[in-house]
Amino acid sequence: MMEFTLGFGGLLVLLLFMLLASAIRIFREYERGVVFMLGRFWRVKGPGLVIIIPVVQQVVRVDLRTVVFAVPPQDLITRDNVSVTVSAVVYFRVIDPEKAIIQVAQFLEATSQLSQTMLRSVLGKHELDELLAERERLNLDIQKVLDAQTEAWGLKVSNVEIKQVDLRESMVTAIAKQAEAERERRAKIIHADGEMQAAERLLQAAQTLAKEPQAMQLRYLQTLTNIAGDKSNTIVFPLPADWLTSRAKPQGDSQAAPSS
Repeated sequence: MMEFTLGFGGLLVLLLFMLLASAIRIFREYERGVVFMLGRFWRVKGPGLVIIIPVVQQVVRVDLRTVVFAVPPQDLITRDNVSVTVSAVVYFRVIDPEKAIIQVAQFLEATSQLSQTMLRSVLGKHELDELLAERERLNLDIQKVLDAQTEAWGLKVSNVEIKQVDLRESMVTAIAKQAEAERERRAKIIHADGEMQAAERLLQAAQTLAKEPQAMQLRYLQTLTNIAGDKSNTIVFPLPADWLTSRAKPQGDSQAAPSS
């Protein structure tokens, strides 16, 4: 009878020890426990030591750290009918453990699926040039849409980054041709601007020289000096028409006098 009593007492002590061990929960600084009592939400506990009544209460751990997950590559068509494949990275964290457990089942999977849908929906409204050149603005647009949708789940989307945009080879060739044509257009415009500026400068120089005839003569002599520096050149001296006229008038006058 004594042995049976000791055996039953030891079993009872072991059972109490197991119940006590199952009642103790330790939550880290970044963890919270959503406690349910008889299936109904009771409160959020943690961090630190938390006592849970076995059988009557159940607890679900929630991690409050920022979660980073990669959105799988998504095939989409831009507004200008170009097929591209886009991948992104989403950063979010739980700010309300109660909503994250009660309002949605498996909030990680739900956020992942919503991110894929929003990525196709938002980027499909923009053209390819915007997708390639304005990533910062598109990242902010996607982040705002996701944050508004996940707010009811107790989540906060802090950042969205478009990681990679893949184009078909034919589209890459077309973009390269477009860029080359754009560079040629700019080169022609710059060349035309240079010609126009040169013409304006020449006009100003001609107007300045026209004010003083001696200046034109000095410029003419300077040009001859530059040409004479090379001995292999043959210099032909052009004579101004007014100089010839001034020399021809006396001869005409001397011939006209005897005839009179």
